[in-house]
Amino acid sequence: MFTDYQSRLPRVLLLLSLVAAAALVRQLSHPQNFTPVGALAIFAGACFADRRLAVLVPLAALVPGDLAAGMHVLVPAVYGSLALNVLLARRLRKGRTAASTAAVTLLGAVQFFVTTNFATWLVFYPHTLGELVSCYVAAVPYFRNTLLGDATFVALLFGALALAERALPAVREPVPAAAN
Repeated sequence: MFTDYQSRLPRVLLLLSLVAAAALVRQLSHPQNFTPVGALAIFAGACFADRRLAVLVPLAALVPGDLAAGMHVLVPAVYGSLALNVLLARRLRKGRTAASTAAVTLLGAVQFFVTTNFATWLVFYPHTLGELVSCYVAAVPYFRNTLLGDATFVALLFGALALAERALPAVREPVPAAAN
């Protein structure tokens, strides 16, 4: 049992390093909503074998920055939406292609937009259909940067992982032993 964890350690350390680097990039000056946040969720969901770790790691990576910037009333909606993106990305564990990764990235960005803007409407707008539409319309300009940020950082994270796996066999995901 210990040998199994020991064999996964280089990969887990690499994945944690990539997540930490992306979380640090979030603290740099950037266009509004052009961040690695959504990409972190997708990357963790696709790459961490342990489902709990896949959800916990990207959310934990966001907490220090959110504490520094100041927590806000929509944090539960944002974190819940990101946790849902982790779960969406779990499908990529069975077979990841450029097309499937792009589809999950798009679906994740749309889900994040719908969920967080619905929460924004619940908290800040009068609860009418017209105001719900107004809320979503007002948020459309931000969706572009969310999608571009997610796509850019998904490409960077998965690209860095692919390069590391090619150069360092110890960080490749272990192949499960065949059942007898």
